[in-house]
Parts: sequence; C-alpha cells; structure tokens
Amino acid sequence: MLDTLIALWESTGIARFFDNDILYFGKTLLMYVIVGVLVYLAIRKKYEPLLLLPIAVGMFLTNLPGANMFHMDLFIHEEDPSMVLLLQQVVEEGGFIDFLYLGVKLGIYPAIIFIGVGAMTDFSPLIANPKSIFLGGAAQFGVFAAFMGALLFGFDEAAAAAIAIIGGADGPTAIMVTKELAPHLLGAIAIAAYSYMALIPMIQPPFMKLLTTKKERTIRMTQLAPVSKLEQIVFPLLVILIVSLLLPDAATLIGCLMFGNLLTVCGVTERLSKTVQNELINITTILLGVSVGATATADSFLKLETIFIIILGLAAFVLSTVGGILGGKIMCKLTRGKINPLIGSAGVSAVPMAARVAQKVGQDEDPGNFLLMHAMGPNVAGVIGSAICAGVFLALYR
Repeated sequence: MLDTLIALWESTGIARFFDNDILYFGKTLLMYVIVGVLVYLAIRKKYEPLLLLPIAVGMFLTNLPGANMFHMDLFIHEEDPSMVLLLQQVVEEGGFIDFLYLGVKLGIYPAIIFIGVGAMTDFSPLIANPKSIFLGGAAQFGVFAAFMGALLFGFDEAAAAAIAIIGGADGPTAIMVTKELAPHLLGAIAIAAYSYMALIPMIQPPFMKLLTTKKERTIRMTQLAPVSKLEQIVFPLLVILIVSLLLPDAATLIGCLMFGNLLTVCGVTERLSKTVQNELINITTILLGVSVGATATADSFLKLETIFIIILGLAAFVLSTVGGILGGKIMCKLTRGKINPLIGSAGVSAVPMAARVAQKVGQDEDPGNFLLMHAMGPNVAGVIGSAICAGVFLALYR
C-alpha cells in the first residue's frame, strides 16, 4: 500500500516540480509570471487578444511539470528526418500539442491565415495609387537593418533572418520563416512579433511626429480614383504570377494571400469568402497560437538570446516605421506636397492598425483630414513586401 502511495505521489506534477533543482523551479515560476503578463495584456489591455491568449495558454501547458504535451526535440534535428519518420515519432512519442505543431512544421497554419487575411484585405487603394508600393518597400528597411544587427549580436545568418522578419510586423510571415530557419527561436520571435504589433499605437506616433513637420502632417490628399471590378480580379492573379516568377520561395504566402482576396472580389464565392474570414481563420488562429506558445519552454525561452531578440525586434519595428516615413517624405518632395508623409508609417504589414494610426496622427493636427484610405495603400503593400522579404530569406538561407 505504501509503495502504491509513493508511486502515486511521484507521478504528480507537484513531486516532479520539487524533484528538480532550484534553477528549474525558479525558471518555471518565471514562465508562469510571463504567462500572467500575456494574459493580462490580452484580456485587460486587449492587445492582440486573439493570438496572445492562445500563445499564453500554450506556454502555460508546455511548462506544466510532467504534462509532456510537447517535445521540441522531435522537430529539431541536425539532419531533418523524412516526413514519414517524423510522423512515426510523433505518433509513438508525441503529446497532444506535438500533433498540433505539425501544422506549424508543415507550414499549414500561416498559409491558411494568409488566405483569411487576403479575404479581409481591400487592395483597391493600392491599385488606385500604385506609387504606394514604394512606401511598402521603404518600410522593409527595418527588416534588413535588424538582420545586420542580429549578425553583430552573434546570431548565424538563418537565425538573423528569422529575427529580422519581426520588422515586417506580420505574425504569420514571422512564424513561417522562423519554423524553417530557426525553429528553436519560434516562441521568442512569435511573442515579440505579436507584442510589437499590438503596441503599434504607442510605438509609431512619437517617431511619426519627430520625423515630420506640422505642415507635412496637415497635407490633405486628393480622393483616390475608383477601381473597376476587372482590375480587382486581375490584380491578385498578376501579383501571384510576377512574384512567383521572380521569387518562387514567396509563392506560398503570396499565393494564399491573393487567393483569399480573389474569393472576396470575384463576387461569386461569398460563402467561401465568409468562411475563410471567420470560421477557418479563427480555428487556425487557436491551433497556431497554442502550438507556437508551446515552443516557449523555460529552458529554450529564458536565455540571453531572448533578450537580444526582443531588443532587435523593437529596433526592426522602429526602423521599419522610420523607413516608411522617410519614404513618404521623399514622395512628398517628388510630388510637390501632394503626399502626406504620415501614410508611409503604414507601410508595415499590420493591417489595418497601422493605417488607423496614420489616420489618428493626421487628425490630431487637422480633424478634417482623412488619410485612412490613402494609408491603406502602403499598408497592404507592406503585406506583400514582408512576404517578399520572407521569400528572399528562405531562398538564401533555407
């Protein structure tokens, strides 16, 4: 009877908690504190709650002693196993979240989310003002600056590329690149990417005001030209063709993004469009969030490199904002004051939050100035730009 009670006690999480050394105990408690902070930000502050809450729950589950829901070692090998061998290992040794993580490993979740994002995105402002694509490109400056910075911090090229993509302000893209190039950093990079996306209303305005004059911020832009249905249908097909021919590694993200958009603009697949905008993207977001959060175990997350990632991610985000604004100022000069430089800040890929921030900062100076639709052009161009950056990194370092 005593042996049975001892065995029962040793099987509990409490016993396993205290059987390990004091360092493990302290690290686990610290992870619980981080989980609490993320839950607070998601629920109380409403910062990206749809993703931060599932990520926090995934972190919590993976750090429960003895639960064994996730085993990152199954997915990280010096030599990648065949998919048949990987599936066999997951079936034989894996826990619940190991099965969910297969959607990350295979690149399924980010691709599905991009279909939903495409269905919810209106590319009309970009079609009406093609010059906006320059601002979307200028806002990728932070990506390449952070890449160089990560190399200086001692990261290898693949890890540096994964960290740098945070500057694109696109969570699924960051996850897609990281799971290919540096899966051991997935938890830190995903949390940094989504946290900074949520903090756009606080991060961007100071730099927008610092780099522009009051006169520039009050520039009123002329109304965009109407876009025909034919243009809306041709645009996604043309983008897929051009980007895929130039950069095949970006075809998955761009193809899914534009396919989702085509479902909306074609006018004959309303049911499919509504499905990918709601049920499909919501289900996938839950699975993606829990899976990514589970990679943030105490041993992998509580490292000096995580601090470096947070610093570099913030720098990438700020420099992307700065690059977009400077691009806006250049266009303002070239067009003799017809472009408000504030819309350049929306060149980061956070749709439509960045465009709304540009609108708000503009209206702080002139309540009658409406920049939202003009800012949406660079904003959706930033989505395309970040996917292209991802394709470049994958082509070079995968």
